[in-house]
Amino acid sequence: MDKADLDNEKTYDEKRDAESHALELNEEDDSPIEEVRVTISNTDDPQMPCNTFRMWFLGLLWTAIISFVNQFFYMRQTQISIGYAVVALLSLPMGHFMARVLPTSQFKFFGRSFSLNPGPFSIKEHVLIGTMVSCNTSTAYAVDIVVLQKIFYHSHTPFLGGLLLVLTTQVTGFALAGALRKFLIRPAHMIWPSTLVTASLFRSLHVNSTTETEEDRGRMTRMKYFLLVTLGSFIYYFFPGFIFPTIGYIAWICWINPDNIILAQLTGANGLGIGVIAFDWSALVYYVQPLVTPWFAQINILVGFILVVYVMVPWAYYTNLWESQNYPILSAELFRTNGSYWDKDKVLVGGHLDPEKYLEYGPMRMDSFFALTYGVGFAGLTATVVHVVLYNGRELVQRWKSARLENEDIHSRLMRVYPEVPDWWYGSLFVISLGLSFVACVVYEYMPWWAVFLAMAISMFFVLPVGIVQAVTNQQPGLNIITEYVIGYMLPGDPIANVTFKTYGYIVNLQALTFTSDLKLGHYMKIPPRIMFMAQLISTLIACTINLLTALWLLDTRPNICTPEGKPFTCRSTKTFYSASIIWGAVAPARVFGNKDDAWYAPVQWGFIVGALLPIPFWYASRKFPNVGWLKLVHWPVLLAATSNMPPALPYFYTNGLFVGFIFAFVLRRYRYNWWSRYNYLTSAAMDTGVAISGLFIFFALQSWEAKFPVWWGNPEGAVDHCPKAGFALKNEFDWESEL
Repeated sequence: MDKADLDNEKTYDEKRDAESHALELNEEDDSPIEEVRVTISNTDDPQMPCNTFRMWFLGLLWTAIISFVNQFFYMRQTQISIGYAVVALLSLPMGHFMARVLPTSQFKFFGRSFSLNPGPFSIKEHVLIGTMVSCNTSTAYAVDIVVLQKIFYHSHTPFLGGLLLVLTTQVTGFALAGALRKFLIRPAHMIWPSTLVTASLFRSLHVNSTTETEEDRGRMTRMKYFLLVTLGSFIYYFFPGFIFPTIGYIAWICWINPDNIILAQLTGANGLGIGVIAFDWSALVYYVQPLVTPWFAQINILVGFILVVYVMVPWAYYTNLWESQNYPILSAELFRTNGSYWDKDKVLVGGHLDPEKYLEYGPMRMDSFFALTYGVGFAGLTATVVHVVLYNGRELVQRWKSARLENEDIHSRLMRVYPEVPDWWYGSLFVISLGLSFVACVVYEYMPWWAVFLAMAISMFFVLPVGIVQAVTNQQPGLNIITEYVIGYMLPGDPIANVTFKTYGYIVNLQALTFTSDLKLGHYMKIPPRIMFMAQLISTLIACTINLLTALWLLDTRPNICTPEGKPFTCRSTKTFYSASIIWGAVAPARVFGNKDDAWYAPVQWGFIVGALLPIPFWYASRKFPNVGWLKLVHWPVLLAATSNMPPALPYFYTNGLFVGFIFAFVLRRYRYNWWSRYNYLTSAAMDTGVAISGLFIFFALQSWEAKFPVWWGNPEGAVDHCPKAGFALKNEFDWESEL
């Protein structure tokens, strides 16, 4: 640490007592944002322990466990992911136990005194443990590249090359997060809705009789409510998850005539899902997150969903656009022109496309829904940039010019007590990560050096506009399409370079926003920023290494892994990753969206221009007619990103999730505000926790031992929704019934 930093630290120490005294609060000194005001405490105790032995021990222990378990199950046919809520519950009794048994003696270490047991297990320690896990709940994306090389392309890269690839793609995003603090964390209106659920969970786990207010007297405590809802969710999930799967997607309209292909396509769970009723919480929250996402954002999602799924897709399919009636109405598969499946092995030689064999075998086709969603995704990207420039541009320029913390809310003022992370920490981390990225990509021949620069440029260009959208609406437009598209034109026929470029362009952006979200949680929960920095960085480095070692161990020890014969290690998600490398890398977008070798889907590229134009008239109208409130709520990035998760998401996920959102985010908030302000976010956390624990129990205690519930009407062997022809093509040139 240099002299400037030491002086800065001393200044903070001298100001601490004065500022702590100055931040004595009254009831009116609170956040201007209603959702934050009813969820986050407007007080803080700077003396509460957080940087403790207990925190580091439990945080790193759970990081190692989660990294191994989630990577292990990621490669199985049935994936299980242990998430944030489960670890929060299990680490709580462990923390209290350590607070009871560890010695309270003071120890000296490098001239500093510390205790293994500084007092009761605190909520700040708990939040840091959860943060270390949340950084690494999803397995490292780049591990799939290592698996791809070894299993599908039969090439080998030394362990160090794979490790550098995995580490740099995960950590570089963390370095970018530091540059976003002024724009996405300190402003009060950047609320990050998902962090409110997490904060509500932790507050409920640590509330006690001494912290209850007068308003709480005579009402069910948050902790009791959380436990009851979690228990109910745990018990109930046995029905859609094991005993009665049909209630997860009741396609009652299709039952009128399940042999009618058009009716099945429109009303089946695997079709457009009109009228499907879902009693499965995991489906309801898959994308919409109805209790968390603001109501105005849900309205935008609904409009976008209707335009794409109920207007554009039926029009395209039933007018036979791109001969789409040869294929199912909703599918992520690739086809030949006659409707049969397109076999990539017929046209690849050594993992690269053979142009002559491609012309001989025939072009690759997709259903109209799949093609249209690409076009909508193109539009969503440009709409995001234009929307943020129009609606947030002036504020961004002001914040760029000035480092002053203007218009701070109470939470920003409370955080002034703690020393901020110096910019040079983040800058040094970025420089080191970038340098190691060049080593990984150039030395180990993943992609050319200039591609590293370009991928980073795309990620950095979009990180702020995408972050603003996510911070306000809880929705995140992804960059996977644009990164594949760009490098697919620049390096056609090179699938490994394509997925590597996508990983640096997309995952660096995604990781930056994941880390930023965690920093916002730390902001709400008053976690010292420097401790948060170290916890995030160290846990990520450990998790990445364990992810890669676990995958390599499975590749070396499981026979026939990533093949049907290797069941249950069939690598379903990795196969999807492989298919993307074929579409965008080997075949390349010129043969899909261009005009080369009988490509059909070039019109969807107009989405880039359409998306850039759409926000302009609505922005102009909102300024021209400021009293028309709904004009300010039209959010084209969210509207266009509504169907970005389809497939694998299905239409009934949206319709049922938005219905639940109407009840909680609109009706209960407007007409039962007291209940909503106390229990809404807690309900979301409790339902998620119950489903997660129940899903783990069903898998480990029953399914892993080959235990199956008896076959009956509610648990059939075939189509669970009793609508099997939803996946059929309208024109039966190809024998779909024998195939499906």
